[in-house]
Amino acid sequence: MKVATWNVNGIRARSSQVVHWIDGEVPDVICLQETKAPFEKVPEQLQAVPGYHVHWHGSGGYSGVALMLREETFRDAPAFVHPPFDLENRIVVAEVGSLVFGSVYIPNGGKDFDAKMVFLRELDAWAAALEAGGKHLVLCGDFNVARTEKDVHPVLRKNMVGQSSPERTLIEQLFSHGLVDVGRHADPDNDRLFTWWAPWRNMRQRNIGWRLDYIAAHHALVDGTTTCRSYREVGTSDHAPVIAHLADAPVTAS
Repeated sequence: MKVATWNVNGIRARSSQVVHWIDGEVPDVICLQETKAPFEKVPEQLQAVPGYHVHWHGSGGYSGVALMLREETFRDAPAFVHPPFDLENRIVVAEVGSLVFGSVYIPNGGKDFDAKMVFLRELDAWAAALEAGGKHLVLCGDFNVARTEKDVHPVLRKNMVGQSSPERTLIEQLFSHGLVDVGRHADPDNDRLFTWWAPWRNMRQRNIGWRLDYIAAHHALVDGTTTCRSYREVGTSDHAPVIAHLADAPVTAS
């Protein structure tokens, strides 16, 4: 199962790039964030993507997410829903059997840190409930937290929003609900594994960035064939797309 996530930083600005990316990669699951558009302002060629069940969730000039499931892989159209803590068009979820797919855009927290912490606590509780219910979660998106110091270039490491201990503690709690950080699982020792770069001073070209974009998958979907990669060379968003290959179905212990 090929799962892809990308913070596009404005779907109207990058619609042709997204179409080209989807056509080239053909993921089974597509998660987009920071779309910055209500449905009626999403470019027409993306409102309905051939071969996909598509849901756009946005209302204005910031935030916004989308989730697409490939029809060849998921025959029946799922119900797309939004957990009760979604107050700013930041998460869309689809349930297919025991699988639960989510595209999430966690608040940055720079202007309202308390709201970010509330969102993280609610997300953690939601993931815990899914685990308790025997569900297999695949949560993808811009988490807006660098999980460890390794996930920030050395020259950018400091005690600030996105790198603070309270945020990292909640991210660890989230992963504790049976989830694997697939990017780090696939590349455990890489201290230059980044997905976001400030758009100045050639930070992207110099790979001086942060790892903020994650594919968090239930451990039963992660096996010896699992791969995950960040594509720094793709697109003009300040974030790179991340693509993982997971097991097609949960693997249960014998």
